[in-house]
Amino acid sequence: MNGTRWNAGSVDEIGMRELAARLAVAARDGGVIHLEGDLGAGKTTFARALLTSLGVGERVKSPTYSLVESYRIGERDAHHLDLYRIADAGELEWLGLGDLWVDSALVLIEWPERAGGALPGADLVLHLRHAGDRREVVAEALSARGQRLLAAMRGHAELDA
Repeated sequence: MNGTRWNAGSVDEIGMRELAARLAVAARDGGVIHLEGDLGAGKTTFARALLTSLGVGERVKSPTYSLVESYRIGERDAHHLDLYRIADAGELEWLGLGDLWVDSALVLIEWPERAGGALPGADLVLHLRHAGDRREVVAEALSARGQRLLAAMRGHAELDA
């Protein structure tokens, strides 16, 4: 499937939270979301906002040192991974990540490029980059589920025909 891209433009932290809240509407059904961007581009900020919008009541911690933080959202699991410290994709084997790829789970992955081909394909990729004190956000849907996630993020019930 060719990806469908949408440029959300340059947003501040409030705008990031609003995008995450809209995405949360469809993310309740799970999916794999890759968060790409340089250090400080807003990957963790976006993940925290999304998990909070989904109803995670506890403090959403950065998985920078733990590599994986897991949460229960209703009847579903959500996993937030930060692969920045992974030097070689082979290191992922000992993490037991295969147990996370349940179709109903929501999996947010920061630094997915560090995993080589060891990750399942993304439904949605969020490209974040610095734009002064704001962040440029471009979303790319790579599956039918990704199309639904993107439509929700854009604030549409369904993707435009």
